[in-house]
Amino acid sequence: MADPRLRTLKIKTGVVKRLAKEKVVYEKEAEQQRTRIEKFKQEGKDEYDIRKQEEVLQETLMMVPDCQRKLAKAFEELQNIIDNELDLKELEDYQTAVKVIEDAKLQLPSPDQELLSC
Repeated sequence: MADPRLRTLKIKTGVVKRLAKEKVVYEKEAEQQRTRIEKFKQEGKDEYDIRKQEEVLQETLMMVPDCQRKLAKAFEELQNIIDNELDLKELEDYQTAVKVIEDAKLQLPSPDQELLSC
């Protein structure tokens, strides 16, 4: 019978991986939106169109902190599993989880950002 810890490890690894990727996508989307707004302004587009694009940008920017909060929580849960299940260390799923944790660290909010969001 399969070890339930492995199943949990796989699920938590997938969650961290997805949330880190999601955060990057929102940041890229926000940058593309900023570029689009600048282009609209340079082209002298209608003020209504520019405002609508700015609203889209604000909605996108609101998603980044939400992703960071979810990622931080999932990161902590996965880190706890990695720290507590050292007997699984030799397994590929465990090593994958460690790699995902290392990659996700780059997407976590810095302590300065956490203070600003309080």
